[in-house]
Amino acid sequence: MKIHKAAKLLAVTLGVSLLAAGCSSGSTGSTTNTNEKVELTFWTWVPNIDKVVSIWNAAHPNIHVTASKQAQGDDEMTKVLTAAKAGNPPDLFQAEYQALPTMVSNDVAADIKKQTASVKSHFADGVWQQVTLGTDSVYGIPQDSGPMMLYYRADLFTKYGLTVPKTWDEFATLAATVRQKAPQSYLTTFSSNDPGWFAGLAEQAGSQWWSVSGSTWKVNVNDAATKKVADYWGNLVNTGVVDKQPMYTPEWNKALNDGTLLAWPSAVWGPGVLSGNAADTKGKWMIAPMPQWNAGDNKTGSWGGSSTAIAAKSKHIDAAVQFATWLNTDPQATSALVTQGGIYPADRNAQSGPALASPPDFFSNQTDFYPMAKQIADTAAGVTWGPNVNVTYASYKDAFAKAITSKSAFGSAIDAMQQATVDDMKKNGFTVATG
Repeated sequence: MKIHKAAKLLAVTLGVSLLAAGCSSGSTGSTTNTNEKVELTFWTWVPNIDKVVSIWNAAHPNIHVTASKQAQGDDEMTKVLTAAKAGNPPDLFQAEYQALPTMVSNDVAADIKKQTASVKSHFADGVWQQVTLGTDSVYGIPQDSGPMMLYYRADLFTKYGLTVPKTWDEFATLAATVRQKAPQSYLTTFSSNDPGWFAGLAEQAGSQWWSVSGSTWKVNVNDAATKKVADYWGNLVNTGVVDKQPMYTPEWNKALNDGTLLAWPSAVWGPGVLSGNAADTKGKWMIAPMPQWNAGDNKTGSWGGSSTAIAAKSKHIDAAVQFATWLNTDPQATSALVTQGGIYPADRNAQSGPALASPPDFFSNQTDFYPMAKQIADTAAGVTWGPNVNVTYASYKDAFAKAITSKSAFGSAIDAMQQATVDDMKKNGFTVATG
């Protein structure tokens, strides 16, 4: 499966003023007479998207879509903001969930609530929350999701007599056991380079870094749930029972490949990473639900995923919503997104559809990979993203790197993230509340 890099920052460097009115983009734009030929533009980074769009175009001669391939994440968002400021944005654009608030606060994304009344039932509540921003409006249709799960080396667990942990307490005990039984190895690593990964862990614990009421944003990055997660991992790192090397480095790849790392809390797109970075371990990994904070709980967080948003300045909003709805809920479209684009669909029906009937080739040893993934996806916690995730994520990388180097408590890094987030929002004119 294609990796969706939630950790990529939305580095918006344009001179586009962030609006202080929170979720202010309420325009529903122009309606479309579908008896007339409509031309729509769609900016997206999904591989082979032209093959998916061609299915739509063949069946809908009056609404023709032209897809334009873009770079993923921050590069595309910057281009969309630039185009919107110039008055000529694409009719539709792919937006990672954490990027949507920036699009909304800049009046780039249209509120499409009235056109999507029947769409919500296709998606898990936690996924749908990410396109609503915690308000009564809808700013996109979910396309793909990144529910988190635990990847582990089944062969090494058997070799060392290890049991898959069901709670985070068991995970910590297991981490210490691995160091005793295999001193050259670690259960896993903590990465100061991957804020999206940490955000998913915090989501599972119940964090809510942002919420919005009217024109006021509440910022609570250092809430109790996040502090609990930070303190937990800080203790594991500072006692040396987990590694502290960043992910996505040559050293990390080698550690996955040679068995130095036995497990990886990651997302459903993990097979694509493992097959590319640890090819020698094919057939040796399995997945399990994430460890829980309380025995008997059944929750996970998300790392990655994106939506299809509609430009507020589009002249054909209704037609654009028709296409976006088809793209992300029609069985033929979602199957094509899986087989051609390599995504994990957000649509719940597609998650158990024929395109996912067989496990990823790298996981041919686990025939229930996708049925288990669907069960896990249904338990994903919902969050509201804020308008300056890029600042929060940048602060994470800086503050956690310093905490690891100085062997200080991770809680101070969370406080630094909170302060950086609040200061930036106030600087840009938002009304902010904390606590």
